[in-house]
Amino acid sequence: MPNTLYSMKKHLPNTITCCNLICGCIATGTAFYGNYQWAILMIVLGAVFDFFDGMVARLLSVSSSIGKELDSLADVVTFGVAPSSILFFLFHEVHYPELLIPIKHLLPYTAFIMAAFSALRLAKFNLDERQHQQFIGLPTPANALFWGSLVLGQHTFLTSLKFNAVFLFLFMLLFCMLLVCEIPMLALKFKNLSWKENKQRYIFLIGCLPLLLLGVSSLAAIIVWYITISIILQKKFNTL
Repeated sequence: MPNTLYSMKKHLPNTITCCNLICGCIATGTAFYGNYQWAILMIVLGAVFDFFDGMVARLLSVSSSIGKELDSLADVVTFGVAPSSILFFLFHEVHYPELLIPIKHLLPYTAFIMAAFSALRLAKFNLDERQHQQFIGLPTPANALFWGSLVLGQHTFLTSLKFNAVFLFLFMLLFCMLLVCEIPMLALKFKNLSWKENKQRYIFLIGCLPLLLLGVSSLAAIIVWYITISIILQKKFNTL
C-alpha cells in the first residue's frame, strides 16, 4: 500500500503536466478551425496546469528530470504551437495589400516562426542560471495569453481595412524578439508582503486594475503593461 501511494504521488505532477499538454493540443486544434474562444480558454487552462505542476512536485518532493523535460515539451505546444495556430488562422482573415496578393497563400505559415522562438525561449530558460529570481525575455505563457486575448478581443479591428498582413507579420516578429531578448522581466513571486521588497510588483498589480475594465482584451493590455514596466525597471537599474 505505501508503495502504491508513493507511486501515485510520484506521477501526480507529470499527470498535471500532461493535462497542460492536452490543453495545448485542443487549443491548437480549435485554432485551426477559427474557434478563438476555445483556443484562448484552453491556453488559460493550460497555464493553470503549468502553474500547479511544479508547485505540486515541490510540495510532494518528487521533482524529476523527466518532469522538467515533459514540462518544456508541454509548454512548447500550449504556449508556442497553439498561439502560432491562432495567428495562422488570423493570417487567412486579415486584409492583404495588393502587393502581397501573390504570396497570400504562403504568409499564414510564417506564424509558426513564433513557435520556433517559443521553443528557443524555453530552452534558454532551462539552461540560464540567471532566471531563478527573474525572467530574461518575455515568458512564453505571457506571449500566448497576449495573442489569444488580442485576437479574441480585437478581432473586428484586426480584420478591418485599418489593419493588414504586413502589420500582423511585423507585430509577430516584435514579440518573437521579446521572447529571446536580454531584457529582464519582472517575476511575480512574493516571498513576503513587504512594500519595500515588493514595490515593483505592487505597482504592476495596481496598474493592472483599470486594465481589467477592457474585458476580453484585458489580458493583452496587462501583458503590454508588464513588458513596459519591466523595460522601465531595467533602465532604472542600469542608471544606478
